[in-house]
Amino acid sequence: MFGRKKKNQLHHHIDTLIGANTKISGDIHFTGGLRIDGHITGNIFATDDENSTLVLSNEGSIRGNIKATNVVINGTVTGPIDAQGYLELQEKAEVFGDVHYGSLEIRLGASVAGKMIHKHKRDLEGAQQSEKMITLTPATDQQTTTTKNDAP
Repeated sequence: MFGRKKKNQLHHHIDTLIGANTKISGDIHFTGGLRIDGHITGNIFATDDENSTLVLSNEGSIRGNIKATNVVINGTVTGPIDAQGYLELQEKAEVFGDVHYGSLEIRLGASVAGKMIHKHKRDLEGAQQSEKMITLTPATDQQTTTTKNDAP
């Protein structure tokens, strides 16, 4: 409405729920929506590149790598996060590791101990980079002298 662009749409349907009293050691590969209220020691990878959403509640924790299109964190993550699309760090989010994101929302109270790295679309970046490049050359003495003589 009113010409605003739509945000990246999150996958609002939760396909898998890991409960608060659950502890998992090992890697998890998922599609669609995954909500974690429990504790995971292992890597979490979305196999659906376009519509995957990982939600970590304030009760949950992950010790390992995270890679998904959209990621919403309100618990503790120890390890790097790679959110190609959208990353939301809610009030109780604590991240200990580097964060790669496409777009980002951070709420007051969230903390990150690591690098925040914005991901550019590599295909577009290469094409746009050449258009944005400007070659700067140092001024010669003749140009500087001319500029000084022209000044009042």
